[in-house]
Amino acid sequence: MSDDPIHRLSAALESRYRIDRELGEGGMATVYLAEDLKHERKVAVKVLRPELAAVLGAERFVQEIKTTAGLQHPHILPLHDSGEIEGFLYYVMPFIDGETLRDKLNRETQLGIDEAVKITTEVADALDYAHRHDVIHRDIKPENILLHDGRPMVTDFGIALAVSAAAGGRMTETGMSLGTPHYMSPEQATAEKDITARSDVYSLGSVLYEMLTGEPPHSGGSAQQIIMKIVTDTARPIIELRKSVPANVAAAVAKSLEKVAADRFESAARFAAALNDPGFSVALPTTVGVEVRPGAGRRNWQAIAWPVLAFFAGAVVWGWLGPETAPSVARYGLALPEGQELADVVMPSFALAPDGSWIVYDGPAESGTQLWVKRRDGYEATPLAGTGHGGGSAPAVSPDGEWIVFTDGGALRKVPRGGGSAITVADSVNQNTYGIAWLDDRTIVYRDQANRLRRVTDMGGDADVVWTAPDTGDWRPRLPTPLPGARGVLFNQCTTSACLEQTMWVLDLQSGEARVLVREASQAWYADFGHVIYVRPDGGVFAAPFDLGSLTVTGPAVPVLEGVKVDAARNPDFALSLSGSLLMIAGPGGGPGAVPSEAVWVSREGIVSVIDPDWTFGTGGNGGMSLSPDGTRLAVHVQGPGGGDIWIKDLDRGPRSRLTVDPAADFRPRWTPDGQSLSFISGRGPTLDVYVRPADQTRPAELLVDLDDPVFEAVWSGDGSWLVLRGGGAGERDVWAMQVGLDSVPRPLLTSGFDESAVALSPDGRWLAYQSNETGQDEIYVRPFPDVTLGKTPVSVGGGTMPLWAHSGRELFYVDGGGRMVSAQIVASTMAQVSERHVLFDATPFILDANNTNFDIAPDDERFIMQRVIGSDAGGVGSLILVENWFEEVKQRVGR
Repeated sequence: MSDDPIHRLSAALESRYRIDRELGEGGMATVYLAEDLKHERKVAVKVLRPELAAVLGAERFVQEIKTTAGLQHPHILPLHDSGEIEGFLYYVMPFIDGETLRDKLNRETQLGIDEAVKITTEVADALDYAHRHDVIHRDIKPENILLHDGRPMVTDFGIALAVSAAAGGRMTETGMSLGTPHYMSPEQATAEKDITARSDVYSLGSVLYEMLTGEPPHSGGSAQQIIMKIVTDTARPIIELRKSVPANVAAAVAKSLEKVAADRFESAARFAAALNDPGFSVALPTTVGVEVRPGAGRRNWQAIAWPVLAFFAGAVVWGWLGPETAPSVARYGLALPEGQELADVVMPSFALAPDGSWIVYDGPAESGTQLWVKRRDGYEATPLAGTGHGGGSAPAVSPDGEWIVFTDGGALRKVPRGGGSAITVADSVNQNTYGIAWLDDRTIVYRDQANRLRRVTDMGGDADVVWTAPDTGDWRPRLPTPLPGARGVLFNQCTTSACLEQTMWVLDLQSGEARVLVREASQAWYADFGHVIYVRPDGGVFAAPFDLGSLTVTGPAVPVLEGVKVDAARNPDFALSLSGSLLMIAGPGGGPGAVPSEAVWVSREGIVSVIDPDWTFGTGGNGGMSLSPDGTRLAVHVQGPGGGDIWIKDLDRGPRSRLTVDPAADFRPRWTPDGQSLSFISGRGPTLDVYVRPADQTRPAELLVDLDDPVFEAVWSGDGSWLVLRGGGAGERDVWAMQVGLDSVPRPLLTSGFDESAVALSPDGRWLAYQSNETGQDEIYVRPFPDVTLGKTPVSVGGGTMPLWAHSGRELFYVDGGGRMVSAQIVASTMAQVSERHVLFDATPFILDANNTNFDIAPDDERFIMQRVIGSDAGGVGSLILVENWFEEVKQRVGR
């Protein structure tokens, strides 16, 4: 084997990383560009120099570096991995395609004042965060500040500390020193043992000094000369070198470069505040903010100062002893500008910052959706860079408010709150995630593809299964929320396909046990005054006392709010912040198990007309609807208090009749091609099977397809000779087919490792359309039928769900990633081809289903029949309401 270090390193790491090339060499490490094979991403692998590694204990180094691995901040480059292998000590960070601040200074020498202050402020924010977590950088310099899309990211955070701690007193054996001489603080230069946050403030002040003047505060012909000047000389006032520097910036730099650590800013945050405060100046401590004029006598000073001191002393005493004033509760609607509207198509579709000062939500993108951030103090929202690849959705915010986690297809990814490169945390996520819980111990709980709850650190890695559902029933854990101290997780349990039965559970993360906490609850949160707050399927909100030790409800619940919008699957549009603010959509709740809805005709231009103003019905879950072949009758799933049934409505204003009456759920009706009968899915047997009943109800329902596994869709071919079936839950959906009267066992059609659903057969029975997430997001495909192995034609671009063939067979309708109805012109010969696509209208005001086509088309292919929630004729998703300090109101309701 070659002695070349890069070949030895490549061989040592070949199972995890593929080394591409060397990027550069620094004082402590050589940097290589590599491919993370597991996560398919570019990374930077930094390998400590051999002379340094030779005197370091590998075990101690790895142990020490773990203390810095937990740092996560928008301006800190995170640590992915570290270790020792075949003599190499290495650590792995994301690869940032940008330049260092040193590269920029080499090119420009001096930076604009605003740009320099902005970079310093953001780096100071990162330092302050680390300092509050007891980590000192010790090597702040332009080389360790990366610039990515104009945003600084501090790299090698804590590496110097880890190396120093691992080496102990042996650093002199390497001939190296920690810290770059030009930016060393005096206490570093004199090798003091205890280094504090004020040392990093000095180094950052030195970097700002160079950005503004073109040179560091102290220079010399050797490291020894530079260190001597740092210890003994005072840097030239910055204003002498660049007169345009504002007085407060010059004063802040001077204070950051004080020789005595105690004379500097006590924190990086104070340094940043001074840089952005035009009134900041370096004043004598005795002035207490009062200007002392030259020649003013001591008597005059005392006459002014003592009353001022007495006033402030009185104010402090009143603050200690006076009554505590509760924060005021404020309610107001949130208006989102045109083109930035909330896309309420996933659950949850929005989240609040811990302090309630901003929200993150699903909004529009060029194709599909992406996350947007709207601050409380701004009107315009901002798209969150790094979340538009596969349609970022289901956002959750880290407890410190610095990161946002979201789902991207089957992956769980996180991004800084200001946007940037998204980092994959886990790749075993259920595509229909329905919520993410970010705990305060830096772990995340989510639902996986097998409907289990998993827990992973927010740095990524192996995800542990923390809860598995019982073997019986269709269990679907959803909408998890954290308990403080990582004590446990509250989550909703949906046990039927339409989520008719809902219970709120609590998972004890210490014992691994889970149990029912509240019945008939859609989602719950813990409030810091000892209560759980939960939303019911009818849109009412309740608070119940809760013991965090025993994880039990200890008293009766009290109603605290009503009027929360609950969707067709009984999911609440509701979010709480740690500080007690509330964000919700006002609208109709689920009633006793249903969302009040109406059926409408929608033209190709999007013009809506109500079918029968006197006819409304409850929609429960994704029950579906089907138009008879002659277009005169509509079969629809109607949700009632006792479950769901199939009804038939004569169009437009004719009578209606009930086809099924059964305690079990009956849903997803389909007319037989002759228009005489209806097939539907029912849970009246041991599992979900396909039943059929004549539309005139002359015979009872008969079992048509009885399989061991549940069936969720059944679609007829145009001649009635085939049934195409879809089974399996989220993440495991597959497609099968049966020739009616011939097959006793279904034939597999689409049984890949991907999710295939929403099947549709062309009128002539030659082509099968369906949606699949094989690219990471749902798209529409067409295959020949019944021999689907002959080829595959992609139809949609940028996302697609719910395919529906026109009666002509020359058009395929679907809803794209932006929620728009699209017509794709299909040319069929040996293989189907897409000749053109046309956007027809915005479909988001209507009730859509991600896994089943729940609308239909009139026989003339000119009008769609769809459902919408009562009162949504203006489109949109309802009124978005923010309530600040809502917990104060709840405390009054519960008597606390």
